Amino acid sequence: MKQALGAFFKQGTTKVGIITAIMFQLLFSLIWMTGYAGVSDNTKNLKIAIVNEDQGMGSTVASNLKANLPFQTEQIDSNDKAQEMLNNRQVQMVIHISSDFTKKLQTPGQTAPISYTINESNPSMMKPVMQAVAGNVTATVNGEAVAAGASAVLTQMAPKLPAEQAGQIAQGLANKVTSDIQSTNKVKDMPNQMLPMMLVLASIVGTMIMGMNFSVSTKILGASVSKKGKLAARFTLTVIAAVVVGLISATMVVALGGHVEKGFMALWLFESLFLLTFACVAQMFLTLFGNAGMLFNIAMLSLQLVSSGAIVPRELLSNFYHSLSNFFPATYAVNGLMNILFGGPGVTKEVSSLLLIAVIALAIDCVVVFMKKVKAAPAARQLSQIA
Repeated sequence: MKQALGAFFKQGTTKVGIITAIMFQLLFSLIWMTGYAGVSDNTKNLKIAIVNEDQGMGSTVASNLKANLPFQTEQIDSNDKAQEMLNNRQVQMVIHISSDFTKKLQTPGQTAPISYTINESNPSMMKPVMQAVAGNVTATVNGEAVAAGASAVLTQMAPKLPAEQAGQIAQGLANKVTSDIQSTNKVKDMPNQMLPMMLVLASIVGTMIMGMNFSVSTKILGASVSKKGKLAARFTLTVIAAVVVGLISATMVVALGGHVEKGFMALWLFESLFLLTFACVAQMFLTLFGNAGMLFNIAMLSLQLVSSGAIVPRELLSNFYHSLSNFFPATYAVNGLMNILFGGPGVTKEVSSLLLIAVIALAIDCVVVFMKKVKAAPAARQLSQIA
């Protein structure tokens, strides 16, 4: 037993396995704890568009919201433009005050709704956050902004009306403001909402393991096959694997009732593309650093899950992680998946970014392969020794 244990531990693969398990814990802990630090304090980075079409009390409400909301706010003239910005995820919510807001406030028996529109094609935590914001905004408008605006208007309309009585009437008007919360690109349940994260996670891990095994195969072949031949064969197999795995994944999503807004073919092709990109990036690190490249791939896995926007909106991350995410393929994979699965703009930008990253990774891989010296294959060495 002792002899077997010593012999087993002397193997390089055994040591690499232990080190990999340790590094998984260290890197995940370090990256996740620092990546999500201060998320609650970064809600100020969320953006809300305010559309006011009312020239009376609505103007007062819009001004107060812009001054007091703890978010980035932008007043937009057109509701159509604001909805387009929401669909493109340039803002997280649209607050719309209709042109008859003041009239409804002053009409007995009517309520004056403020419309809130939320895009559900976003990380899962975005919807409850924005719903809470909508409730707080309505409560604030009811309790303060509308009451003050109504009191001022009543005093101007009836100069002889005592200020105290005007305030009492204003309070009665304030209670008439209601919330009208609407959603675009609705996601029907939790499994669908988590699909982008799960598809990206499975793709990164799967291509990491595939790349590691392809590297082992390359080393086994050694000098028995030319560099160009091995590189061409490895890339061809990677492309085929990406297409086949993408097909299987897309089929499973549809078969299990997944919400695919833009259709099966769009999902299959896009999945195949980001699988290929993940594989190229993973293989690049393995070619550059050998077995140690797995440590870089582990770090990339954690970094991409934290910064891609699959779990927490990127707007809530620190500037460091938000900027870093622009260079990672998972960011574009998540955005594209949200557009294809839930609805949103096209994926031209995401496709271009993924192709660029894949080409850069493949170019680095090729350069390093042709610069490295190739060792003889184990089988070849054994034959030479026998001879």
